[in-house]
Amino acid sequence: MRTPLRSTVALLAVAGATLLPTAAAADATPAPTPSPGAQTVTRAGTSFLTATAINAGQPVRVGASTGDHLYWSFTAAAGQVHDITATVTFPRNRSGASTWTVEVFDGLRRRQACTAGAQTPTVEAASGTVSLGCTLREVRPWAEPWSADPLPGTYYVRLSVVDLPEPDLGAPIDVDLLVSADGDGGAPADDGELAAPLVPNTRAGALLSEDAATASAATDEEQDSGLADLLPALGSRWIWTGVGGILAAVAGVVGFALTRRPRRP
Repeated sequence: MRTPLRSTVALLAVAGATLLPTAAAADATPAPTPSPGAQTVTRAGTSFLTATAINAGQPVRVGASTGDHLYWSFTAAAGQVHDITATVTFPRNRSGASTWTVEVFDGLRRRQACTAGAQTPTVEAASGTVSLGCTLREVRPWAEPWSADPLPGTYYVRLSVVDLPEPDLGAPIDVDLLVSADGDGGAPADDGELAAPLVPNTRAGALLSEDAATASAATDEEQDSGLADLLPALGSRWIWTGVGGILAAVAGVVGFALTRRPRRP
């Protein structure tokens, strides 16, 4: 009885070992690849206002220093799911471990949650690279004002180091980044649509035209004309002089009433 049982167990073990690599290969998610013919971006911004614009599928490769905050921006449409992958390469002769992070913000600069990926990995001093990733939620065509759901518009990617030994600050690094988009960009079945994409206003102090400035000045003059007729343009010196004169007159009357002699009958 033992020999057939051992043979059966051995056959099951061999079959399981044969199927495991196949199952692992089937479950493995293919790594994002750049779009054919996409031009490599070699720049990065240092803030939201100077973020370098990139497209989905466009590879990024830049040189920077440890401690820099690197910013990129891309456009997202409703129905898309974006996957951000980044690899940081640095010298091996470092003094200690470091922790890196990749963050994504929408057009209102609200931080978006990641559903998958190593968003804040820690790399040991002996390692020369660290891989980061962030998979965003599906972009919705509309959402309630109080929610933080991803909406169509501009998104920002920020790559930075959050913890490292001080001697390693400023060391040269190479950053490879890629933003991939899944989905055709069509609005999914939803009972709403965003009126306008969430695009930040980078020209908040736009100047008025000459006609608009003239009309605004004329309106101010009309509103102030009645008060100007009643009270001419007087300086503060005249105002305080008038107030002082009135107070002096009142003080004189009160003083005379207190000091005059009563009349005898």
